[in-house]
Amino acid sequence: MKKLWRSRKALSPVIAAIILIAVTVAVSIAVAAWMGAITFTFMGSEELKVKTHTWESADPPTYIDLTVTNTGATTLTLDDAQVNNAAPSVSHNATGTLTAGATTVVRIQHAFAAGIKYNFAVLTLAGNKYLYTASAPS
Repeated sequence: MKKLWRSRKALSPVIAAIILIAVTVAVSIAVAAWMGAITFTFMGSEELKVKTHTWESADPPTYIDLTVTNTGATTLTLDDAQVNNAAPSVSHNATGTLTAGATTVVRIQHAFAAGIKYNFAVLTLAGNKYLYTASAPS
């Protein structure tokens, strides 16, 4: 029985090296494809920032102007605006397209109360919700 085990030969070092190199190349190609997919996903994403806000000077105010900028790499489409997760009375410029780097003012009219904190949301057609919080002047 010991003669049988001694008569078997292992792979030659050259064939073993070729197999290791082939496995390494296959794994590196898979990792490169995975990383490439992640990169393209992030590069095509939309991003919107509310830079500033301005309240109407009346007491209590009836509208707020939100200055929004498209800080993403792609054009985005504004769809709607919300106040405390509900539709406001009226919103102006809350629809339309915004190219990369462009800025617009979204006016939201609502029955605001002085001194109360409000949560605003600007929604895009892609289904993203960009939040901003501001307190009405008192």
